[in-house]
Order: sequence, then structure tokens, then C-alpha cells
Amino acid sequence: MTENAQQQTPANAPELPTQYAPAEVEGKLYERWVERGYFAADAKSEKPPYTIVIPPPNVTGSLHLGHAFQHTLMDALTRRKRMQGYESLWLPGMDHAGIATQNKVEQQLAEEGKSRQDLGREEFVERVWQWKEEYGGKILGQMRRLGDGVDWDRERFTMDEGLSKAVQTIFKKLYDDELIYRAERIINWCPRCLTAISDIEVEYQEDDGELVSIKYGEGDETLVVATTRAETMLGDTAVAVHPDDERYKHLVGKRIKLPLTDRTIPVVADTHVDPEFGTGAVKVTPAHDPNDFAIGRRHGLESITVMDERAIITVHGPFEGLDRYEARSAIVGALRSQGRIVAEKRPYVHSVGHCSRCRTTIEPRQSLQWWVKVAPLAQAAGDAVRDGRVKIHPEDMSKRYFDWVDNLNDWNISRQLWWGHRIPIWYGPDGETVCVGPDEQPPGTEAEGWRQDTDVLDTWFSSGLWPFSTLGWPEQTPDLKKFYPTDVLLTGHDIIFFWVARMMMFGLYAMDGEVPFKTIALTGLVRDERGKKMSKSFGNVVDPLDWMDKYGSDAVRFTLARGANPGTDVPIGEDWVQASRNFANKIWNATRFALMNGATVEGPLPDASEMSATDRWILSRLNKTVAEVDAFYEDFQFAKLSDALYHFAWDEVFDWYVELSKTTFMAGGAAADVSKRVLGEVLDVTLRLLHPVVPFVTETLWTTLTGGESVVIADWPKDSGFRDTGAEREIETLQQVITEVRRFRADQGLQPGQRVPARLTLDGTAFAPHEAAIRQLLRLQPEGDAFAATATLPVAGAQVALDLSGTIDVAAERKRLAKDLAAAEKEKAQANGKLGNEAFLAKAPDHVVDKIRVRLAKADEDIARIQAQLEGLPQA
Repeated sequence: MTENAQQQTPANAPELPTQYAPAEVEGKLYERWVERGYFAADAKSEKPPYTIVIPPPNVTGSLHLGHAFQHTLMDALTRRKRMQGYESLWLPGMDHAGIATQNKVEQQLAEEGKSRQDLGREEFVERVWQWKEEYGGKILGQMRRLGDGVDWDRERFTMDEGLSKAVQTIFKKLYDDELIYRAERIINWCPRCLTAISDIEVEYQEDDGELVSIKYGEGDETLVVATTRAETMLGDTAVAVHPDDERYKHLVGKRIKLPLTDRTIPVVADTHVDPEFGTGAVKVTPAHDPNDFAIGRRHGLESITVMDERAIITVHGPFEGLDRYEARSAIVGALRSQGRIVAEKRPYVHSVGHCSRCRTTIEPRQSLQWWVKVAPLAQAAGDAVRDGRVKIHPEDMSKRYFDWVDNLNDWNISRQLWWGHRIPIWYGPDGETVCVGPDEQPPGTEAEGWRQDTDVLDTWFSSGLWPFSTLGWPEQTPDLKKFYPTDVLLTGHDIIFFWVARMMMFGLYAMDGEVPFKTIALTGLVRDERGKKMSKSFGNVVDPLDWMDKYGSDAVRFTLARGANPGTDVPIGEDWVQASRNFANKIWNATRFALMNGATVEGPLPDASEMSATDRWILSRLNKTVAEVDAFYEDFQFAKLSDALYHFAWDEVFDWYVELSKTTFMAGGAAADVSKRVLGEVLDVTLRLLHPVVPFVTETLWTTLTGGESVVIADWPKDSGFRDTGAEREIETLQQVITEVRRFRADQGLQPGQRVPARLTLDGTAFAPHEAAIRQLLRLQPEGDAFAATATLPVAGAQVALDLSGTIDVAAERKRLAKDLAAAEKEKAQANGKLGNEAFLAKAPDHVVDKIRVRLAKADEDIARIQAQLEGLPQA
């Protein structure tokens, strides 16, 4: 290829380096894009808007494969829309990540021998801001490495002034509408972080624990309960049984002795109890278990808190001051000494919730907190999907969404932290409670007895406003008018319940019923090549930056996009990234070859009547690919569109069209000029189609090929409607001829470059003009005077006679083929035997029968191929 290419190089051909080096071009290209303002959106533009707001990564975070995956897809969507003529806004930003960020700074203080209490609230918050400026936002630079085409001028932070105003505004609006209230409920409590945490911040894992069965009561009035948390029995205020459980009907309504205490507690009947589980009796500790809390409310039970915020026992002398684990052991020991332990099971493996930030076991705890009354908000969020204003993709994920929003409990929004949006509630000296809006002054000073609530808001409260607060709400800004509602929310299916539902509720509430986004496109999670969840404990976590350094950002992006089937998890391994790197190299080398052989985009395409069948075939396939890729984009089928582009570019353009055109290029003349223009057109369109997924290599190649300013602002290709089914059939037949002869050569053990004399009988076929290309691709030399046909292959209406004398042992080849034929015939007989057996067909699953039918078809195909090879060999 290189030798011929150099011979054909036009004097003024654009030049590319011999190899593609991503590290040398990616960073420079990205900064050029940003400097030229390609990613900046204009609210005054008359173009139709297209908006995506980035799921804000934590300010403490760094780019992981999950980020890289979702960012690649969002970038592809916005790049394509920009090329289609939309005012495309991809808005970036970060979340203040209350607990995670506070923990970072507390760790830093601990290294200095200090605590946040040593600094006091104001100085600590100032220290967090300093940490954010110095260490936070690392991920933003990493997003540049990936190629994120975001509008950096609109970057937002959930604690910046504008978003803080939005938080205060919606809090007051909800409060005034009686949708925010304060009450005692059971919450997830972290004894290490000393705050309530949301459900999404609780990670469950299988832990070794203990299950002890304890006898409550005395004499004939006894019950046995089993528990993994014996320390909480000090706060028991009832034992519950099922109302239909005959074993305990005589005890319902009576009071029994609570061991280790001087209290008696009632036996209550409640349908929550499963009579088939354990003994059918459960201890009820309303202050330390959410189910028990509900039972307690139904039966008017007292709630007794037995642990403080650090999980230290606060009641009952002998155990007071012990932490929960010390108390568990001491209480079980005391019960054992009294003969009240009926059974013990150790280890008892069960699911235990842990704080995702510090790994501490969470403690269900009754606490006075602020709550959002979600019923009316959730109803609106469900209706918006039901009536089609918001579409969930893939559609089968809608059920999970409805299961969640239709059964939402009230939302605990207060956190016992110092870093975050402080709750804008003030308490007065005479018990007053005043909610203060963003433009209002507090009702009084501390000296006058007024104090602000010390809690801050759940991080999800501010991120729930993200689609409109980032555009300037509550002000009616030009950005809000132009870019709201946003078009697509692309995020993982794992946070549909937390972030997605909250944005839906707040968006509909704050924006007068207008949805925050038109489509929710849900992705799966990235897993390792074996489909296993990535985890530090598994040792299979991959830093995408390492792969970018090794293979280039385009390779990482293409690998992720090619695995992105809607809603399903994405396995990824380094071999696949390496294969994507090879694809980038293939694009580079093929474009370089095309440029060296005069491929051009200058002037209009020649008329179809001037084109060869090969030219018309590739243009027909090109337009079909454009239509196919567009349809896949609209359906968020990133894997399918990436696969379609891969096979079109590699197989059809580079492996077939370029190879079939080489003889035309070498011959020169008018036909070569036509093919050079066609090749330029195909490369131009292919590079534009590939650009949203692999932006860097396509930018370099497209600008070199076309001389255009940037592919980022180039027009998205359109299907011209050109189709030539005749040319497609002709080239498909030609491909069949070449493929079959290549297979025959390989079966005979011929080396790929070994030239063999051949006679081609192509008269009467549609591909007679392709003889030169066939000979070139199959390494078939002219027959010569001494030609002797030792093998003849009839393929697709053509006949290829080969002179294999001196190249193979005919007798040995016949023996080998006869053996292969016998094996294929045996396979066919076995398959026919099973498919002809009615008893077998009646019992076998459909997939088994289908597999046997495939085996039969393969056997028939092998028999026909081998028989043709035998017929093509000379007679002994």
C-alpha cells in the first residue's frame, strides 16, 4: 500500500504524520475548541435550543469510569445537536457534597490535632471553602481530558450565590404552602459523621453478626423473640404478634416483664408481624427501628431512646456509657446468666447498612428533623410521565419509576452538619418559628433571643433544583427562557429514585407545572469484563485516566459508547479499549492513504452515470448508514450506532472500497478522478458521523481532509436519499467471489501474499469490470502459456480456475477434505435425527431446537463448500 500510495501522491496533497499520537494532539485540540467558544451557548440565538445539564459530580470526586461513560454519551448527544444547527447547551457544575466534603476537611484538621468544634462554625465553613478552592473540582480538569464539550462560562456550584438564593426561595415557598414541617421520625443516623443520612448514602453489605433468642415474661406468660441487636431491648415498649396467631391470642392485651429492667410492656397484635418467621413474636423498639416506629404509632406506644448520637448507651445503670457493641455483649451475658437466652447463632450473616462515606454501621434513630410532605409533589411527578410530558427510556424502566414515586414516604431534608445550605428557620425567645426568604432579614438578633436552626439541608435538596437553578431561577433570566425545560436527563438507573424523582417533584412545583426535562434516558452501570461490579475490595477498579494515557481518550470513549445499551450494565475490559485504539489507528491510516492518493472534497459529486458500480455502492451504503445512525441516536441506542459506524468505516470503507479502488487509482484517468472525489465524500461524511463519539482523531483528520475550520461546527450529515440496490447487489456478489476464493486459498495452505496463476471467467456477470481488482485482492497473476487448471471454483455465476501445480499435495488435500466431509455429513445426520424425533421435539426447549437447526444449516453449508473444493481439485 505504502509504495503505491507514494507513487500516486499529488504534489499538493495535505500531509498527516505516519502514526496517530493522541497525547500530542488531544489537549491542544480541546483548548482550541474552548478558546474559540465552540461550546458556548447563546441565549439570544434564534436557533432551536437543546439542553442537557450535567449530573453534578461531587466537589471531592475524581473521574471514574461511570462518569466517563455517562459524559461520553451526553457529549455525543450535544455535539451532534450542535452540528444539526441547534443552540446546544451542555451545562457543567459540581455538587457541594455535604458529608463527603465536611469529612475531608475534618480529616485535614485531625492531622493538625484539631476538630471542627475547636474552630467553631463560621471558621470551619471558611476552612471548607478554602479546601474547595485548593483541592476541590479536580474532576473538572479530568472532564477536559475526556473531551467534554461543556459551556465552561456557565459552570455552577450548588453553594454559589445564585443557587443558594434558589434553595432559600423554594424552601420558603414549600414552608408557606405547608409542605415542609418538623417532626420526630426514624432516620438513618451515622454515629461517626453525627448526622442523618439519605437512603442513597447507606450501603448494605453482608456482615457476620449474631442472632439471639430471648425469653420475655414469666411463667405461663412468656414469649421468645429473636434479635440481632440485643442492646436495643432496653428501649422495648411492646412485643408484637400477628392478630391471627392462635399461639399468642391469650397474651394479647396483657403486660409481660421486660428482662433486665423494672418495666412491664404490653403484647400487641399487628398485621406487620409475619407469624411464619422465627417464633412469630417480635420485640418493638419504636425509637430505634423504622418498622417498630410505625407499630408504635399505630398502638400509641412510648418511644424510649437508649443511645446518644455516638451510639453510646444512655439508660439503665449497668450498661450506661457502653458503646452499642460493648453493650450488646454485656446484655447478652446478663441475659444468659438469668437463663433467658434460649438460642444463639454465631456467625449470623445478615444485611447491614453502612455509611457510604466512613463505612460506619448506621443506626436507625428517632430524631427531630425537617421533612418535605411529598404526596402532592410525587403525584405530579408520576402524572408527568403517565401523560407523556416526560418519556422514560427505555420504557420498561417506567415501572420502577412509578413503583417509587407512587409509594414515596416523606423526605427527611435536615442534616446535622456545618457544611451546606443552612435551614432558613429562626426560633424566637417565646417559641416563635419564622422562615426567612432570600431577600428578608432575620426577625431578631441572638442578643434578643433569636437563633437560626443549626442544621443544613440534604445535598439532594439543592441538586433537586439543578435543571432550573443553574439557569438563573428564581430570576426570569434569558437562559431560563431559552433553555428550560431541558431536553434530556441522562443518568444511571441506580439514582432514578433519589435524584431523578426529586428533580421531577421540584421542577413541576417551582416552574408552574412545566417539566424539568422531556426525556429521562437511563443507562446501566459500568462493570468489569466479567460483568462484576467494580469495587476497591474486589481489586477491579479502573482509573479511566490510565487508559486515556495509554490508548487515548477517543479509545476510551468509543469503548464505552459501544457497550451502551439502554438501561443495561456495561462490561468493559482493557482488551476492548485496545481494540478501539486500533480502530482510531485504522481511521488514521486509511485517511492518510486516501489523502496520499488524491481523495478530495472539492467540487460537486460527479453524476451517478459517471461512477463505477463500486462508487455507487459505497455512496448507497453511506446514505443508509446516515439514516441508520440518526435513528439509533433518536432511540439512545449508542451501542448500535457505534457498531454500525465501526463496521461501515472499517469493513465497507477501509477494507472494501479503498481496496477495490486501488487499481482505479493506479490506472489514473477520469475513472480515478471520480473515485477520488467519491472517496473524499465518503471520508468527509464518515468522519462527521464519528465525531460526536471520537472527537479528537476526527477533528484532526477532517480539518486536514477538508480544510474546514473545525468538525465541531461542521454540518451533521443528511441522508441524500441516494440508493442503488443494483450496485449493492453487484458488490455483494463481488465480495462473495473474493471471500470464497480467499477461503479456498487458506484451506489449501497458501500464504496470503503467494501469487497463483488463474483464469477468470466473468463473461455474462455483472462484475466483469472488476477483474483487475479481483486479481489484485486475491493475488492472482495472469494465466500464462503453461497454465494448467488444477482447481476450478464456481462462485456466484463466475468461475475461477487456479493452477496449483507445485503448490499443494493434491492427494493429501483430497484425503483431508474427505475427512472433513465425513465429519460434516455425520453432524448433519445427527441433527436430522434429533429434528426428526417427535418425542425429542415435544420435550426440548425452543432454544435447544433452534440451536440444532443452526447446526444443521451449518453442516449443509460445510458439505457444499467441501464438495466444491473437491470438485475443484485435479483428478488423481
